[in-house]
Amino acid sequence: EVQLVESGGGLVQPGGSLRLACAASGFTFRRYAMSWVRQAPGKGLEWVSVINSGGVSTSYADSVKGRFTISRDNAKNTLYLQMNSLKPEDTAVYYCAKSRWYSDYDPPRDALGQGTQVTVSS
Repeated sequence: EVQLVESGGGLVQPGGSLRLACAASGFTFRRYAMSWVRQAPGKGLEWVSVINSGGVSTSYADSVKGRFTISRDNAKNTLYLQMNSLKPEDTAVYYCAKSRWYSDYDPPRDALGQGTQVTVSS
């Protein structure tokens, strides 16, 4: 059974930073592209970023480009999202997702974690 468990969310002031982590189990993590998606209050899911299986190729939504960095540690079966220069509009529940394949924009996903809340507010 695929399990994705996010951590690292919280309350941060505008301009601050957070690092999210996603612990994966139940599948061969190193073989799959992985993504981060988010859902702001009252809105649908928004794709944020993707990384390929080897961690060499990455892509970002325009809204986070230059501020967020996706990475992975295949030895630890863990996905990360470093978020810098956070803005109030980044407030959302952040989910990690197992992607079916790598694509530069919003690749199809077949599993989603339970999410971690990120709130950016002064």
